[in-house]
Amino acid sequence: MFNELVEINKRPEPFEYYTASELWADEHTSRKMLEYHLDESKDVSSRNIHFINRSVEWIISHFNLNADSEVIDFGCGPGLYTTRFARNKIKTTGIDFSGRSIEYASDTAKKENLCINYINTNYLEYETSNKFDLITMIMCDYCALSPDQRKTMLNKFKKILKPDGAIVLDVYSLNFYNNREESAVYEFNQLSNFWSADDYYSFQNTFKYDREKVVLDKYTIIEKSRMRVFYNWLQCYSVEALKTEFEENGLEIVEVFSDAAGSEYRSDSLEFAIVGKII
Repeated sequence: MFNELVEINKRPEPFEYYTASELWADEHTSRKMLEYHLDESKDVSSRNIHFINRSVEWIISHFNLNADSEVIDFGCGPGLYTTRFARNKIKTTGIDFSGRSIEYASDTAKKENLCINYINTNYLEYETSNKFDLITMIMCDYCALSPDQRKTMLNKFKKILKPDGAIVLDVYSLNFYNNREESAVYEFNQLSNFWSADDYYSFQNTFKYDREKVVLDKYTIIEKSRMRVFYNWLQCYSVEALKTEFEENGLEIVEVFSDAAGSEYRSDSLEFAIVGKII
């Protein structure tokens, strides 16, 4: 038991493990994640419905999107953004790891007679010869990726972006990092049985990495018949650090906001959003 507790509380190296596939492919957790996506009152898997509506309205206006525009949403979930883009006659593509979310999004598009190209895959592996006017990656998805994975994404963005196209994504700020504390807690059936339909104990360890400005929420889920570990990495940024990362990959940040709804940038924001373009 002592050795097991040592392993549970062990601090991994930054981005040492990647467990997105286990999370999104699992029958139970993918269903619970979809429930969170569709809860319009909460900012859990998705922003609340009021923010999403304001965000879509701002994006369409700010980038002058119309029936000739082509937009691709990385991490589209159940289509909360893509559905709204398509309702405005915008040519839309959505990519997500969760087959359950893509199925829900596709059903919604079919019911509303919307033409949306949905792709169920890990967006790190997505390849296309198409070019887009706008790339979106919202809900701080970018922050869950390792440095190598982020480089892969930025190179992918540059490859599929039209010469005058733009990128919109949001990230956690250093204020978010500073507000988090290291901790170790355990709970019975955490988050209303989010991790399993069966009884379990969840050990949640939060680690901070000062040099890299990374927060890790490590979940060790112990059931009668198995033990699983999930790693939720949260890379945090200053505006200057994100600008450097973009420039190193042939992109530049041309605008900064406090969120992906175009709110004026504030230095005390827990997140911020950027508009990027090809240099």
